[in-house]
Amino acid sequence: MSDNQERRGTARERLQREREKDKARERRRRTLIVAAAVVGVLGLAAVVGLVAANAGKDDGPSEAGPLSAPSGVQGEEQLAIPVGASDAPSTLTVWEDFRCPACAQFENALRSTIHDLVESGQIKVEYHLATIIDGNMGGTGSLRAANAAACAQDAGKFAEYHDVLFMNQPPEPDDAFADNAELIELAGKVDGLVTPAFRTCVEDGTHDSWVEKSNTAFQNGGFRGTPTVLLNGESVFPTKGDEQISVANFKKWVAEANKGKQPGTRQPSPAGSGPSPS
Repeated sequence: MSDNQERRGTARERLQREREKDKARERRRRTLIVAAAVVGVLGLAAVVGLVAANAGKDDGPSEAGPLSAPSGVQGEEQLAIPVGASDAPSTLTVWEDFRCPACAQFENALRSTIHDLVESGQIKVEYHLATIIDGNMGGTGSLRAANAAACAQDAGKFAEYHDVLFMNQPPEPDDAFADNAELIELAGKVDGLVTPAFRTCVEDGTHDSWVEKSNTAFQNGGFRGTPTVLLNGESVFPTKGDEQISVANFKKWVAEANKGKQPGTRQPSPAGSGPSPS
């Protein structure tokens, strides 16, 4: 074999080795994602949420009308929808997107526990709405669903409708929530929610600008993804310190935070209702 042939053969071998290394790195990357997923449903949620947050930051220009906040919102810039006793000793802050499968996983795993803790006056919840999946997958379902939820807040039925939306969440690529008629049909599952005022609010996109302001606050807040879950300002999703979130751990964390403190009065915050029965 000539020197030139030998060099060409060596170059091909090097190229082949580099390709194999690239494939191996990609396999390791995928393995890490799968490994994170099999930690459990909540671990999977963390992975999905992180991807959604990073991919959903480039939303197009807004065509929403003047900003109209829903009734009873609180907090900085009036972006928090409160649920539970205003004097509860601990506050759970939740940033969610109604199209986000990770958020549905979190809600389905912790819903009953959060309901119980709200009902017993141990925590109040401040919900913040984001639309990162619209930016990631395309479509308007995150925005339309968030507006409808804000309309439900006007009627004092946010918590119940919030649960209905997550329990009936379509697959992530399916932008079913972009259809106002679908959102109004789902509202029929909440007693007394479907009124002419609610229909008009949903169909007119009354709170679209408020939702977009909330999403901008999420993007500017330095959060890793949805759901972002904070207990008294400390992240508890997917872990708190070196402990993985679970029903048992979440109850323990709340009990530790509330030690020596009295439960709230269980009076709902203005324009907000308590959670639906578990």
